[in-house]
Amino acid sequence: MEPKPHSHRFHPTADQARELARIRGCVRHVHNGALTPRAEAWCDRHERIDHAETDRLPARVNKDPEKSWLAEVSRVPLQPALRHLNAACVNSLAGRAKDPRFHHMRDRQAATHRMGGFRWRDERLTPARMDAPLKIRWTKRSRAQAGEPYPFSGEPTSGTVRRDRAARYFVSFSAEEEAPPVPVVNATAGLDPWLLATVVLSTGEQLGNKPFLRRDEERFGRAQRSLARKQTGSVSRGRARRKVARIDARIADRRRELSHRLTTRISRENRVVCTEGLNVEGVLAQPKLAESIAAAGWGERPAQLECGVRRCGRTFVGLGRLHPSGERCQAGGHVVESLPLNVRCWGCPSGGAALDRDVNAARNIRDAGLAAGLAVSARGRDVRPRGNAPGPQRSGKPR
Repeated sequence: MEPKPHSHRFHPTADQARELARIRGCVRHVHNGALTPRAEAWCDRHERIDHAETDRLPARVNKDPEKSWLAEVSRVPLQPALRHLNAACVNSLAGRAKDPRFHHMRDRQAATHRMGGFRWRDERLTPARMDAPLKIRWTKRSRAQAGEPYPFSGEPTSGTVRRDRAARYFVSFSAEEEAPPVPVVNATAGLDPWLLATVVLSTGEQLGNKPFLRRDEERFGRAQRSLARKQTGSVSRGRARRKVARIDARIADRRRELSHRLTTRISRENRVVCTEGLNVEGVLAQPKLAESIAAAGWGERPAQLECGVRRCGRTFVGLGRLHPSGERCQAGGHVVESLPLNVRCWGCPSGGAALDRDVNAARNIRDAGLAAGLAVSARGRDVRPRGNAPGPQRSGKPR
């Protein structure tokens, strides 16, 4: 067993919703109060304030008689908020992330409860200073044993309660879970991304991009136009904003579910999975294709696939961006000089074979991945992706 992340939705009562709102308000106040001196010191004097100085902020605030309301909630979520802010500032200065921003009550809000900030008893999670446990909807019961009300073993060591813009509540934590049995297979798959099908397998099968996503996007556009016509600060604008948030959350959930189903199926049905690195930032710079590429999930799905493949005990092989998968004939090995994007089927000038652009690229990725995997495995090293390795990059134009 190994700890794995879990995220489940729950429905709080009216008293729990009020208490959680107070906790989020205190966490937001501490975060914004600690970010203000950091931002002023860096922008005005180009100085850095370390975490040791901001870590004493809750103690100083509790002594302020004007802010005695901070002592009415649990103090446990306040320190993780400062640690998260410090990590955000360090990543921003290192160039790994954007600058941290101030939190607003309308944005996505979260509060992390460490040990002592919640109670796990009788398979129920109860935050501090609450009488009733959270009514959690366990979403993975198919992987639990018969009679178990929750799909993991052990006890969580920390829990994060968050509320999204659609007014939905979720609790996230890490707990030990038994890995599901994986069938023994000998198949090998090469994956080539495509706009219309998200991914094309070396077997010729096209997966992904269901038509319901387009319908949801049309509803999202109508809701946004309706929101733009509402008067600022009115009650109708608040209702329209919540409607836009619900549709946006629905689209995100369905895309995430489709992506996880796709990566799980590929991971379980193949012993070796081969992919090719992509310059996602380059292809997103093209205005005519950016929306379709973002909807296909070219940036997030490879990481999910690699995680799923390694979790199932399979082999993941990532090729570089300069590999000519689409321009090389899979039958004879002839490489054409140029292959425009509108050419989906082409004939090999050398052997005369009729080739489908995407299936041919997937098969070339599979063959090259197998050769690279055998070569690296013979040297006693792991096969790791090279899609984000420094060096010359492939053109931003998708195949």
